[in-house]
Amino acid sequence: MAYSTAKTLIAKSEIELHITPRMANRHGLITGATGTGKTVTLQVMAESFSLQGVPVFMTDIKGDLSGISKAATPNPKIQARIEKLGLDGYETLGFPVVFYDVFGELGHPMRTTITEMGPLLLSRLLNLNDIQAGVLNIVFRIADENGMLLLDIKDLSSLLNYVGQNRTEFTTAYGNVSAASVGAIQRNLLMLEDQGGSYFFGEPAFDIHDMLQTDAHGNGLVNILASERLMHSPRVYSTFLLWLLSELFEELPEAGDLEKPKLVFFFDEAHLLFDEAPKVLRDKIEQVVRLIRSKSVGVYFVTQNPLDVPDEILGQLGNRVQHALRAFTPRDQRAVKAAATTFRTNPALNVEEVITQLGVGEALVSFLDPKGIPGMVERAFILPPCSQIGPIDPDERKRLMQKSPVLGVYDRLIDRESAFEILQSRVGELERQKQLEADAAMKAKEAAAKTKEEAARLREEAALARAQAAKERAEQAKRRSAGGGLLTEITRQTGRTVTRTIGNEIGRQLVRGLLGSLFGGARKR
Repeated sequence: MAYSTAKTLIAKSEIELHITPRMANRHGLITGATGTGKTVTLQVMAESFSLQGVPVFMTDIKGDLSGISKAATPNPKIQARIEKLGLDGYETLGFPVVFYDVFGELGHPMRTTITEMGPLLLSRLLNLNDIQAGVLNIVFRIADENGMLLLDIKDLSSLLNYVGQNRTEFTTAYGNVSAASVGAIQRNLLMLEDQGGSYFFGEPAFDIHDMLQTDAHGNGLVNILASERLMHSPRVYSTFLLWLLSELFEELPEAGDLEKPKLVFFFDEAHLLFDEAPKVLRDKIEQVVRLIRSKSVGVYFVTQNPLDVPDEILGQLGNRVQHALRAFTPRDQRAVKAAATTFRTNPALNVEEVITQLGVGEALVSFLDPKGIPGMVERAFILPPCSQIGPIDPDERKRLMQKSPVLGVYDRLIDRESAFEILQSRVGELERQKQLEADAAMKAKEAAAKTKEEAARLREEAALARAQAAKERAEQAKRRSAGGGLLTEITRQTGRTVTRTIGNEIGRQLVRGLLGSLFGGARKR
């Protein structure tokens, strides 16, 4: 079979090892120690799926997967591998690539919103305890019931402030909302923002359907998330990829086992997904991995050690490529044994022994057959990739981004009205109401003060009048005490006059009487 038509061929020894397209949604595992060839295996599998018309999503942690966009150049080692494996018709190819980057530096921005992330994943992202996670759930409930969109960090922060300031009211309606829990969430939110969370949340939110595309030749798009910087925040990295998986699970319709998957999702450094994950999150991951295959999505975990993946998930990974493991420590030895027991036995191989002897590019391979039965494990060489091993230069990356099918879709940040603006408006309205109330109170106070001042003035005038009257009465009393008073004086003066008048009258009468008797008597005689 010509290599150019062997789209499903992944590895070869004495036999060819093909991945069955119909079984590709049964998930897979690529493991091996550092430097044993996991990245090349991932690249070869991504090429295989793209050639089948299956879109791929993968993270580029070391920055060297961008080379898949460019055809490989002649290389003596590659040529030796081609000749050794007898790959007739091998040809170099470049594949259609779309670059993404949460920070918008090495690809188109890939964002989500706080609402789409949800309280469970956000609690994981913020490293919240159960009580704090409960408060975060209450905050999301309040946002939903009040029609507030939580799009970015400032939306969540402003709503947390609002809930914290009115926690007595919300505690009655929703349960205990402590100031300590609100403060802890705010602190962790600030730390997330320092780690780049402001880039991670916002609009336009990434639409997972943009990953499910093919190019003009029918090859599936290879969606590459630049993750070198993102890996500096492992919790953000793992939670973001889990969100993508959850979105695929929520958004895609039931499809069953199609002839080929709609998408294959490679989760590199998969151990970060499970490190310190609480049980509720592990249950969520297990549910997504178990059920997402019914949406015709294959998930392939890439990690150094099979023990990095919990048993309940490990048992669901049907397609496996195991590179060399080292058995230097007891944990390494347990990993070797664990890896050996997960393969279907091959009588011709001592798997536990072979795992430690594999060379670079060699692997133990077992894929599901068309009936879903694991094939016997085989020791084989992974095919050389058709595309360039290693990164392309920055100018080539920029040129590819300018021809991207999502050019202009996510590059410009949109900040529409959401919880922050609504609460700011409410705060402004409350401030205006408070100011109006304060102005009314001031006017009432001023009016009361004027009334009080007027009353005081009237009281003062009355007091002055009373004082003047009292003074006049005092002066009159003083005069009375000194001279008997005006009435006495008038009476005295009047009395003297009357007495004098009466006296004068009596005198005249006496004189007249006396004289009359004197003269009267004389006359009679």
